Amino acid sequence: MEKNGSFSILADRYEGKRLNSPNDLVYRSDGTLYFTDPPFGLPKFFDDPRKELPFSGVFSLQNGKLQLITTDLTGPNGIAFSPDEKYLYVTNWDEKRKVVMRYESHADGTASNGMVFFDMTSAHGEDALDGIKVDQRGNLYVSGPSGLWIISPEGKHLGTVIAPRHPHNMAWGDDDGKTLYLCARSGLYKIRLNIPGIRP
Repeated sequence: MEKNGSFSILADRYEGKRLNSPNDLVYRSDGTLYFTDPPFGLPKFFDDPRKELPFSGVFSLQNGKLQLITTDLTGPNGIAFSPDEKYLYVTNWDEKRKVVMRYESHADGTASNGMVFFDMTSAHGEDALDGIKVDQRGNLYVSGPSGLWIISPEGKHLGTVIAPRHPHNMAWGDDDGKTLYLCARSGLYKIRLNIPGIRP
């Protein structure tokens, strides 16, 4: 959205085919935009007749050039960078494969060497993985089964925050960046933390 209220389209098609339904995004410090593109915004999801791409992708947009980063995941959802921007994390909304993927990020807007960073597939709880945020020490905050999972940069599960309603997306707030706001379907919550988050 421009300052005057008008809209400018940054990207709507890949190789002539309409994007599914861009879901989450993150900017790198150099201005490169990264976003996930599952079909969850379409009424019939994967079977929607308006779906043109045969995959769910993760994309980057750098200097007006749209690049496909990966098609590893059926439901790429949340996306975030490590503090040094060396790694790009992507969560997967798929009840059969509840994983956080980690990719090595490159200056040209590409990423490589994707690996499963953390697997929650066997965890109890109905939800798959949704939003993700990272704090200044590299800890991940992931919306996963039954709550908000906190995972160290080494891939260790540090704990799970249980909110009154299951949080799906998060944002860092307040002047010091130490408040994490949790967005659930029927409420907005906040929690004070000792480590500030990474904010734009």
